[in-house]
Amino acid sequence: MGAGASTGAERPAGPDAGGRRRSAFGRLLRYGFTDPAEAARLLAAPELAPHRDNTVLLDGLGGAADPDQALRGLLRLMEAQRLCGGEDGGQRLLDTVLAAKPLRDRLLGVLGASEALADHLVTHATDWQSLVTWETADLHPGVEEFEAALEGADTPDALRVAYRRALLGIAARDVCGTSDLARTAAELADLATATLRAALAIAEAAAPEDAAACRLTVIGMGKCGGRELNYVSDVDVIFVAELPQGAPEDADEPGALRAATRLAAHLVRICADTTAEGTIWPVDANLRPEGRNGPLVRTLASHLAYYQRWAKTWEFQALLKARFVAGDAELGRAYCEAVSPLVWQASERDNFVTDVQQMRRRVIAGIPAAHVERELKLGPGGLRDVEFAVQLLQLVHGRSDPELRSPTTLEALRALAAGGYVGRRDAADLDAAYRFLRTVEHHIQLHRMRRTHLMPEDDAALRRLGRVLGFRAEPVTELHQAWKRHAAAVRRLHEKLFYRPLLDAVAQLAPGETRLRTQAARERLEALGYADPAGALRHLEALASGVSRKSAIQRTLLPVLLGWFADSADPDAGLLGFRQVSDALGKTPWYLRLLRDEGAAAENLARVLSAGRLAPDLLMRAPEAVALLGSAEELAPRGREALTQEVLAAVGRADTAEQAVAAARGVRRRELFRTAAADIIGAYGTEDSPAHVDPAPAVDRVGRAVSDLNAATVAGALRAATRARWGDTLPTRFAVIGMGRFGGLEQGYGSDADVVFVHEPREGVGEREAAEAALAVAGEMRRLLQLPTTDPPLLIDADLRPEGKSGPLVRSLASYEAYYRRWSLAWESQALLRAEPVAGDAELGRRFVALIDPLRYPEGGPSAEAVREIRRLKARMESERLPRGADPTTHAKLGRGGLSDVEWTVQLIQLRHAHEVPDLRTTRTRDALAAARAADLLDGDDADVLDEAWLLATRVRNAVMLVRGRPGDTFPSEPRELAAVGRYLGYEPGHVGELLEDYRRTTRRARAVVERLFYEDEERAGA
Repeated sequence: MGAGASTGAERPAGPDAGGRRRSAFGRLLRYGFTDPAEAARLLAAPELAPHRDNTVLLDGLGGAADPDQALRGLLRLMEAQRLCGGEDGGQRLLDTVLAAKPLRDRLLGVLGASEALADHLVTHATDWQSLVTWETADLHPGVEEFEAALEGADTPDALRVAYRRALLGIAARDVCGTSDLARTAAELADLATATLRAALAIAEAAAPEDAAACRLTVIGMGKCGGRELNYVSDVDVIFVAELPQGAPEDADEPGALRAATRLAAHLVRICADTTAEGTIWPVDANLRPEGRNGPLVRTLASHLAYYQRWAKTWEFQALLKARFVAGDAELGRAYCEAVSPLVWQASERDNFVTDVQQMRRRVIAGIPAAHVERELKLGPGGLRDVEFAVQLLQLVHGRSDPELRSPTTLEALRALAAGGYVGRRDAADLDAAYRFLRTVEHHIQLHRMRRTHLMPEDDAALRRLGRVLGFRAEPVTELHQAWKRHAAAVRRLHEKLFYRPLLDAVAQLAPGETRLRTQAARERLEALGYADPAGALRHLEALASGVSRKSAIQRTLLPVLLGWFADSADPDAGLLGFRQVSDALGKTPWYLRLLRDEGAAAENLARVLSAGRLAPDLLMRAPEAVALLGSAEELAPRGREALTQEVLAAVGRADTAEQAVAAARGVRRRELFRTAAADIIGAYGTEDSPAHVDPAPAVDRVGRAVSDLNAATVAGALRAATRARWGDTLPTRFAVIGMGRFGGLEQGYGSDADVVFVHEPREGVGEREAAEAALAVAGEMRRLLQLPTTDPPLLIDADLRPEGKSGPLVRSLASYEAYYRRWSLAWESQALLRAEPVAGDAELGRRFVALIDPLRYPEGGPSAEAVREIRRLKARMESERLPRGADPTTHAKLGRGGLSDVEWTVQLIQLRHAHEVPDLRTTRTRDALAAARAADLLDGDDADVLDEAWLLATRVRNAVMLVRGRPGDTFPSEPRELAAVGRYLGYEPGHVGELLEDYRRTTRRARAVVERLFYEDEERAGA
């Protein structure tokens, strides 16, 4: 018979075979196989063919996290058995597996969960037998059992093999569900303890003379110390050594330390080295005093001296988990007993609050941007959030409550709940989230025994992970849903954990609820940076007590708000401000709804209230301005035209000049708050907008916004002064010319309004009548703007007019022309560089500008004598106007490399070159700098140095006004105010020293440029 006959005979059977195949594939899919064709092929292999329909085998494979992987692993293991145990070795293994359900669940569970452990079983063909035992004692082994399992492993490679064999049992119990997360983590830590002891024994056997020369103890830290270790993790340790007991007084202590160091280093190598048998884990000793820069081994006395004098708060936080694990037990216990009191006194340290804030930010800053969405450990709502929160509460309350001193996260969380420091429901939710996240982390690591905290991206890995966690219907979808739910719970509870019990301490609670003791509440508030915890508790009581809807909403808002207040330089001010605003607006329906429903509004309010005095003071006088905080659009500055229209309309509705200027001030108050709030929020940043990306746009935006606002206010005062006597039309045209920073659109929050007044008689009006009207209106404007007010004042300064204070307050345009033609001095030409009309008659303003342009942009530049005069004036100003006792290295306006230095240098360039370089004809300092660079009049590096110094000095002045509520050119001396200035400028708490160093360095560099460009030789100046 030929091939054709054979093919023809098979054709009728085709559809039936296809149906059977589809039926078989469907069955395999139901068992959880994702590649039924490949699974069917493997099941048809000679080793398994007799059992391919065996439901016992299929049930066992289907119970694994990854049935496909478990099947491949089983075949590999059977082949290894055949190679080492004869032709029937694989069959004996299979028969044993099929006959014993405990072994079947364990072995197939491990094969389906971990490729790395499958590789180990294939390489070490008899180690599968370690999974046969199913005794009660085997379910929960401790250090002694693991030591017995490692007994006889007297070489590094033997220890590596024995370690993996012991790890098999832990993983088997884990994947089979006979051990929960806490038990698994404890077993991993106990196995690590036994392994460290075995490694130390190997090291001592290799160098008995070193072992005899010292006493060495190994202190477990981190997750090892807390008995909550991962499958793959560095094992954190600290080494302590002493002379042998009974050593003579003149014994060689340095020699003992050298011997101990050799033993410790050998132990580290045994555990961390990689050979053909793999590796165990890295031993990390960087938690020791001075970290990697300090000696690997110290005496107990040396450790204590360091901790008592130099240690930072995070080091005591780390010591919270210190536990003896290997070596000299007596010395280990002595170390733990000695450092324990230091741990529980840490919250009394002067710098505890600052250190805590830095630790919190370190948690956030440690998130790699590319991995933030996948991070189980460092990401928002991750494991680090839980661990940090629990440890901080332990440090705060553990000093007075020994029940809280467990080094294990979940045990400490239970103790915090039992003691009333954390709500029981919150603790239960956090416990569940922590267990879920750690379980996910464990099984991600278990697959290939690699250290990672990233959620996998491929579907096969996610499916395996979902199945091992018990999600069988839609493993990937259910896994992601559970992860997001638990991460969100952690994010929510991270705030509640700290702050909800504070509210419970003061609110009216239902019978049976836990109440945080008053003293404990004060301790917690102190730890969070509140200088007056008793006052803070009173504010909380006023806000959150009672059963009203208002109180209920406040209890919802306050846990988050308190966290934002604590993140500021002055939490007390933030909380006080919030109470005052709430008292003013609490009965307004939209207020609490805005904070509750608009996510940005509450955070923005917290930032504004705790950043200093200016913005809260403005808000207290206009609480309805809270509505501006709801969105970025509301906080955007309004233009000069819109502001002027609003101010003039308000002035027009007023009955008297005083009422008119009060109305103008009301607009200015609201808009000043808008500008300050946007500035503060931008400086702090939010969850949606990172802080301190580029300060330059913020400085320019504030300068323009404040200048526009002041121009509108001056226009309102001019209208008010005019209407009081002349109605809508003065007998003379009248214009206000902005000078200095006003004309340059560079005003800060506390800037005066430098101006000159110009007028021109209307047709038919005599010179005298026009002059008298102009003088009267200018005087009335100044009077109105100087009326007593609680708002930041806007002072009119006209000292830059011709002849200064001794000259007439107002001149006609013709008078200016005559004066400038005959008498103008060099400093006046320089001052006119920043002249720009800001209010009044626009056409007259333009004509004034046309008049002064030849003076400020002179053809051929200033004379050599004019340059010398400008230099003399600058030198005199430096020596005479700097306040007595002021530090010239930190005075933002007149100090070295400050605003005056930069501005006079730029203005000298403008005087020399603006006639030929039109782009230099600007009133704005930074625009002129950019134009000088573009025209190659200034080296690019020099321009950058000057620009950086000008921006920094401007920001310092703005920060001082925001923080203190009054103008200032120097850094505050009061620590909280200085810290607040630092926060605005982007410096974390505790780093104000760096702020001052950076300021001095920046301005020193600028001064060097100024001395080269401004105080150059006269020959070049006149060239």
